[in-house]
Amino acid sequence: MTTTTPLASQTLCSSCVFAGIDVAKHKLDLARSDSGELITVCNDAEGIACILELLGQAKPKCIVVESTGGLERPLLEALLEANLPVALVNPGRVRYFAIGCGILAKTDPIDAAVLVKFAQLAEPRLSQKRSANQSELDALITCRRQLSLMRSQQTNCRLATRSKNAIKSIDAVLATLDKQIQQLDKKIRQLIDSDDDFKHLDQQLQSVPGVGPILSATLIAELRELGDANRRSIGALVGVAPFNHDSGAFKGKRSIRGGRTQVRCVLYMAALAAMRFNPVLRRFAQRLSRCGKSPKVVIVACMRKLLTLLNAMIRNNLMWHDLNVVKMLDT
Repeated sequence: MTTTTPLASQTLCSSCVFAGIDVAKHKLDLARSDSGELITVCNDAEGIACILELLGQAKPKCIVVESTGGLERPLLEALLEANLPVALVNPGRVRYFAIGCGILAKTDPIDAAVLVKFAQLAEPRLSQKRSANQSELDALITCRRQLSLMRSQQTNCRLATRSKNAIKSIDAVLATLDKQIQQLDKKIRQLIDSDDDFKHLDQQLQSVPGVGPILSATLIAELRELGDANRRSIGALVGVAPFNHDSGAFKGKRSIRGGRTQVRCVLYMAALAAMRFNPVLRRFAQRLSRCGKSPKVVIVACMRKLLTLLNAMIRNNLMWHDLNVVKMLDT
């Protein structure tokens, strides 16, 4: 463990301790609001244990860790296992926060100090401990998404080449990817069926016309807030909530931004199917089209509508046919 020169820190109150940890491949930089020191340890089991000991003694109000492509997972899981209040935040939010504070330079020590200020001022939502099945399902869904992306890339490459040998090699890669995706689908289904909570959620979600096994598994794995958040919050989490762009007399066009891209992409495909086969979404889309809304606006609105209905179903523990909006179709 090494200690560098003190960093300037700013605290809101002397009784609250905030911490920020900048994660790199080989090291972890810890900054605290009650100390100007930057503590650097190796990003391994020994270094994580050292951080747990230091933060366990300090009893911080909030610890902020940036999402770093999976490098932060061992640290995050160790902090949650130790019952320490930790928040996993988007690096983009932290960078905009730093620019807003006038901090333009970017180094590991500066990033750690910025994370401390972010913990103090932004009040990020704390992460929750995940079960082993939840972590496994998340990993399987992520792997399937990556393989599907590779399959799309290879398919596009096949269309762009005329070499018989190249096409033969691409076909071999596609066959392997198809086999692996099928195996992952089987493992995902087995995992969901083996967990009573997952199975019940899956049955609720797939009772909706247009919601298939992929969207259902994605929502279970990557949108745990479903059913606990209100309709505005859940839309913002996924990135289908329109945000205003007004200034004075200027009234700009509202647009969506941010959110969980991986969930939004799967929801997009499900919304396209629901607009054809789901009577509630089909009528909703037709009404928007008659009002002159553009096709893209109609699709996004249907995505938000579908997500809102799913959120209400999970919150009230209902199946699709139990929703009032569905019952009204039969009257």
